[in-house]
Amino acid sequence: MIDLSADGHVHTAFSSGRDSVSVLVAAAEQAGLTELTFADRVGPDTSWLPPYLASIQRAQQRTDVVLRRGVEVEAIGIDGWLAFPSDLSGLEVISVGLNRLPLPAGLLSPDAVRGLVDNGTMRALDVIDQVVTVTGLAVERVSRYAPTRLARPLDFLARSGIDESAVPDAALAELVEALRVNGTVVEVSERHRLPGTRLVRACVEQGVRLVAASDAVRAGEVGVFRYVREVSAALADEAATASAAC
Repeated sequence: MIDLSADGHVHTAFSSGRDSVSVLVAAAEQAGLTELTFADRVGPDTSWLPPYLASIQRAQQRTDVVLRRGVEVEAIGIDGWLAFPSDLSGLEVISVGLNRLPLPAGLLSPDAVRGLVDNGTMRALDVIDQVVTVTGLAVERVSRYAPTRLARPLDFLARSGIDESAVPDAALAELVEALRVNGTVVEVSERHRLPGTRLVRACVEQGVRLVAASDAVRAGEVGVFRYVREVSAALADEAATASAAC
């Protein structure tokens, strides 16, 4: 159900990773991967994008592994605006992340939101609605520029102390519909063990594609899937059960 021969999200030493592009490619070859997507985090002040893309292009000439030139961009506006770098040319894929919650008053960290929920200033349902709304607007915006992926789905809620089980069915359906309409691929993150079962099933039911993502920051983590393998196996079992029932 999920192609484990492709790793859809790795980080290099250009941003939050530890190893070079060439070292990660060698790790992908060792793991038997057929495809590797680079997704270093960028922002308006990122100055290293040209050498980063050039490094990936050079590495492609020396390997049979398909290398995807991608970045991860954070949603920072209530209208879905993102912290784009100055130039998006040369990118094949953009992953959308939500590390802070955009509100009219500004951006809030997960810890800040957790505190507001705990003291009753905000309701968990309001946080969920805002996360779903901003995510939907962000993937719609990014899809105008490049094929889009959603990184660490609903990770902000988890870090704010709000479990996926608290997300109403209607909110989950709204999120999945936004992903489907905009052709957004959902990353199943090994590092963050996300998304959970409900969102995975909803994506599969609505035809939203899932991609394995180690979120590796070290070469030894590239193509290493445990959680993703469990999710894929569970989906395959459910599909086989449904087929037998028919």
